[in-house]
Amino acid sequence: MDNLSYSKAMKEIEEILKYIESQEVDVDVLVEKVKRASELIRFCKNKLKMAEQELQKTLIELEEPSTEEEEPLSF
Repeated sequence: MDNLSYSKAMKEIEEILKYIESQEVDVDVLVEKVKRASELIRFCKNKLKMAEQELQKTLIELEEPSTEEEEPLSF
């Protein structure tokens, strides 16, 4: 899953759901599809969690006063 993006993972999850909903699925195939979907869901949750942490970090940095703003300009 190294080069997997969030969008690709979501697309694959959607494809798995369509496959499962559209036809009768062999139990062995169903088990494999559910396992793969579970891995992809964990991957997506982790990506979202990391993105949220990065956004929070960025927002906190934006709220902190800059040292340049606090020091008077000297000529």
